[in-house]
Amino acid sequence: MQQEFYKYQGTGNDFVMIDNRQQLFDKNDTKRIAFLCDRRFGIGADGLILLENHDTLDFKMVYYNADGNESTMCGNGGRCLVAFAKQLGVISKEAIFEAIDGTHHASIDDNGIVRLQMQDVENVEKYANHVFLNTGSPHHVQFEDRLEDFDIKSEGAKIRYGEPYNEAGSNVNFVKKINDQIFAVRTYERGVEDETLSCGTGVTAVALAMHALGETSGNNITLKVQGGELQVSFNVEKDAYTNVWLIGPAALVYKGII
Repeated sequence: MQQEFYKYQGTGNDFVMIDNRQQLFDKNDTKRIAFLCDRRFGIGADGLILLENHDTLDFKMVYYNADGNESTMCGNGGRCLVAFAKQLGVISKEAIFEAIDGTHHASIDDNGIVRLQMQDVENVEKYANHVFLNTGSPHHVQFEDRLEDFDIKSEGAKIRYGEPYNEAGSNVNFVKKINDQIFAVRTYERGVEDETLSCGTGVTAVALAMHALGETSGNNITLKVQGGELQVSFNVEKDAYTNVWLIGPAALVYKGII
């Protein structure tokens, strides 16, 4: 069976995009999804995303990790899907769509910069050596001064599979503070089981965690990732982070048939 696909990336976080408005893609075939994401035998991507019709909103997002399993929210994937929806003519400059964690608003400008509204975050758990919070996906956040040569894959895997996360797992973010407004981030992603060049829900978690810890007084934070830069802006209302936006580029790499 032939499958038309599009390849998108957002600060190096790359995705196979498929227009599934006709419901022709077999969403239960996890082996095929994993094959399409395989970097040697398939197309190669950190995940696969289906764009589907929605009864009342612009579209629906269905996201799968590179291992073939449907997963929690992916921020960069959501931004890339907005760019994909524009390319297909589903939207013009603004979108409202449904993802696994609820409804998201987004916009895209003429330069391919996508603003994606993330879910409000009410619970930031502070521990002795790390912070845990859920920004649509679960994230462990901790400081690491040796960020440039740190073994993200092995150290991230230890935390991802260790207590208290165990089998369910967590994404793991290692952070180095550059100044009050800028932080460097490297992320180990569950489902990919390796470092990715960028993680949207991860940098969102880092920005909120840094504010919660008092490491920044700002509410518009720049996150330097391996694949470029992202911005996260937010409001603080009582004990909750609201009006959270993930901002950055999303670009079509190529389209093809496999």
